Amino acid sequence: METRANYILIGMFTLAVIAGIFGFVYWFQNAGATRVRVNYQVVFDGSVSGLRTGANVLFNGILVGEVTALKLDPAQPKQVVATIAVDKNVQIHSDADVGLEFQGLTGVAQVALKGGTTGAPLLEGSKENPPMLKAPSSATMDFTQAARDTLRRVDEFVASNQDIFKDALKNIDTFTQSLARNSARLDKIMEGAQNLVGGDDGKSGELMLAAKSIHTLSDNLDKRTEEINGNLNSLLVVGRKNVEMVGNDLHRTLGTIDTAVKNFDKNPSRLIFGGGNKQ
Repeated sequence: METRANYILIGMFTLAVIAGIFGFVYWFQNAGATRVRVNYQVVFDGSVSGLRTGANVLFNGILVGEVTALKLDPAQPKQVVATIAVDKNVQIHSDADVGLEFQGLTGVAQVALKGGTTGAPLLEGSKENPPMLKAPSSATMDFTQAARDTLRRVDEFVASNQDIFKDALKNIDTFTQSLARNSARLDKIMEGAQNLVGGDDGKSGELMLAAKSIHTLSDNLDKRTEEINGNLNSLLVVGRKNVEMVGNDLHRTLGTIDTAVKNFDKNPSRLIFGGGNKQ
């Protein structure tokens, strides 16, 4: 009995959760139902493919209502009359633009209201006789019609430029035939380019060898430059020493000459008759 009671409690809890989920979804979908809305009628000339009851109504891109009804006008078989319920706080002027917008690639349509000038009168009516908006003929163009128009324009473009396309195709064919006739020459050119760039192994091409030679020459120049700099430094050191030695000898020679001149001044006859210094 205790196990059975537990099963009953679990079942009741599960049902309560399911009921709560459904209640939340219902509340979420009808959250805006309590808003006060005003009905308008929109007249479309032609097909409104993709427009369904419950579709959104946008004003300048903002959601303001929904489509509540769709019907044909008995007096005008080409026209479709859509009844839309719009938030009463949204002011729609008589010169407002109305049309259809399609969501992505799904083809789902929604009514789009745009603009309107401040000086234009507001649309007024009653629940029994709602105010009316007239959509332009281009508003009912769906994706299919747009695709047909695009394809028609492409076909017209191709038809008007047939000669140009034929000449282009002929030139392409001539170029292809020329390539086929000169395939052997092209192979030789490609082989020469390969040999020039990288060779069969990708390392022995003429450019690669030239680059290696330039690199080796650069290394040798660096080594020779170092050797030349070393020799110049050695030569400068030796030259400096030799200059110092010559300078010392010259200094001693000048000293000797100076002494001889002084002696000559003291005893000029010694230079002629010889002999020691006289006191």
